[in-house]
Amino acid sequence: MQVVFNADDFGRWPTINAAVALAHRQGVLTSASLMVTGEAVAEAVALAREVPTLAVGLHLVLAGGRAALPPKEISHLVDSRGHFPPDPAQAGLRYFFSRAARAELACELAAQFERFAATGLPLSHVDGHMHLHVHPTVFDLLLPLAEQYGARGIRLPRDELRPALRYDRRGAGPKIVWTMVFNLLCRRCLSRLAARRAAGGGRGLAVTHRVFGLLQTGQMREAYVVEVLRGLRVPTAEIYCHPATQETDEALGPNPADLATLLSPAVREVIVTRGLRLSTYPEIESSVR
Repeated sequence: MQVVFNADDFGRWPTINAAVALAHRQGVLTSASLMVTGEAVAEAVALAREVPTLAVGLHLVLAGGRAALPPKEISHLVDSRGHFPPDPAQAGLRYFFSRAARAELACELAAQFERFAATGLPLSHVDGHMHLHVHPTVFDLLLPLAEQYGARGIRLPRDELRPALRYDRRGAGPKIVWTMVFNLLCRRCLSRLAARRAAGGGRGLAVTHRVFGLLQTGQMREAYVVEVLRGLRVPTAEIYCHPATQETDEALGPNPADLATLLSPAVREVIVTRGLRLSTYPEIESSVR
């Protein structure tokens, strides 16, 4: 069984970059998802070049962050400062119902892929801030771009409800709703991938059987991750975290507790005991060819 340990928001802040570097060098972290519009993106790219064993993907930002294009070019998407709405539901409705927003969205997606390409780093995978990449409008636009720019995998956040509820029953209602919603969205994404493969495209995009992190976002504690690893029964999985070296005022992370999990001896011990293989999306894609 292959397990990808990924850190989101790489390039957002220096404290996240430092956590990514530490977790890869001393912990179990195998990959990171780069915010190409983050305030510390140049530092993140320099770190990634120094550590070529770290797989780096594109963390698309379409809500709760800054755009790549200037506001005047995407006025239906961002405010005067070039920031997307903080609420992903608000952004998602705009992308679905506004023709003008969809046209600008296509340009913004292409700009973020182009910024990643300009780093010169191999494109490991594609995912999205707040998982907006699986929004029907967004996914249909990004899929050909992922193929064009040579992505090797794409995250489909199909989490497991039972281990999350066993670990912490607080917020059970939202967890159930999130599971249902994202399972439906991911099912649609899988059908689109299958259709492109049948048409002769999309063969290089790996998808893991499970992705853990959706239901414990910002709370990927050692005990939960150990339980997930002990109960893992699928050939491939991604476990994503939001590590940082300092506390923030954001309830869903990034935070030092996620970093501690990636550095945990108990996590590494269960990986060794179960014979799990630390992996990346390119390695998974290569193994299924």
